[in-house]
Amino acid sequence: MAVVQKWREGMSSDNVKGLVLALSSSLFIGASFIVKKKGLKKAGASGIRAGVGGYSYLLEPLWWAGMITMVVGEIANFAAYAFAPAILVTPLGALSIIIRQENFTLKFRFGNLELIAKHCFSRSAVLAHIILRERLHTFGILGCILCVVGSTTIVLHAPQERQIESVTEVWDLATEPGFLFYTALVLTAVFILIYQFVPQYGQTHIMVYIGVCSLVGSISVMSVKALGIALKLTFSGTNQLVYPQTWAFTLVVITCVLTQMNYLNKALDTFNTAVVSPIYYVMFTSLTILASVIMFKDWDGQSPTQILTEMCGFVTILSGTFLLHKTKDMADGPGLSTSLSMRSLKHEEDDGFSEGIPLKRQDT
Repeated sequence: MAVVQKWREGMSSDNVKGLVLALSSSLFIGASFIVKKKGLKKAGASGIRAGVGGYSYLLEPLWWAGMITMVVGEIANFAAYAFAPAILVTPLGALSIIIRQENFTLKFRFGNLELIAKHCFSRSAVLAHIILRERLHTFGILGCILCVVGSTTIVLHAPQERQIESVTEVWDLATEPGFLFYTALVLTAVFILIYQFVPQYGQTHIMVYIGVCSLVGSISVMSVKALGIALKLTFSGTNQLVYPQTWAFTLVVITCVLTQMNYLNKALDTFNTAVVSPIYYVMFTSLTILASVIMFKDWDGQSPTQILTEMCGFVTILSGTFLLHKTKDMADGPGLSTSLSMRSLKHEEDDGFSEGIPLKRQDT
């Protein structure tokens, strides 16, 4: 109890609100990936797949159900950025990767976090088992534990949210030379990927689609945070809608989200989810933290020890994510030989793999 009390005293009320919203977002977004993936498969079976430029999934109700679930999660995520720094909110996306998985239930004892873990895992176990028929290896369970431990480490050492009184302050931060230089690099890389690499390598190299999503995503998160701050201030009585900067950030958010949605759909439809999810998480989170450190200067008020601890927590999450997806198609006990036989058969039938996990999407 003393540790929990100390933790609560060390976190601001805004950070606590952001934490709760981020955890809720992970639940909804994680479930939406399962439903959207199922919808993409159904649409691809009767029409042109999204991976080759088709949009038949827009007529699939299951895909729209996944989209609605994702929208709810993104709204919670959007609100979380308005209350807490990106270095706290973004790494918690690892919990949505856990929620997308397998048939198991875990009990974690991190004070009040135990109830959240039970709730998320028990619901996701039923959903993933019914829809995707996925199982989890013991090392996958260890990966989940690492993700939760890493997330908890970051939560306990996250910086306090910067106090901003107007959206114009955010605009000033966004137009500083450091962030303008970062934005120019991102836009240049995105245009090169879209016009030079996507036509030639989009169907064979997973980093092309995910690179576009991650680069654009780092800019969209900064704009989402700016827009969230503007709306929070507006609802608290200081109208920010009269500033053109608010609408500029809104335009950037819409453009970036549509771009991410398009290329993420292509990646999910073309490559195995077990490969897409961890790579996308690592790239997106790393670039978002970098963008936040440049724009909002999250680390300015922290000691080197705190920064190092946060980075260790992030590396722990990356390790857990790797283990979770590396053993995604493995199972314990008598079923292990069967699982290995099926994976061996898949090796003979498909061309693209990533050391035991098929790189390409497979239909059964």
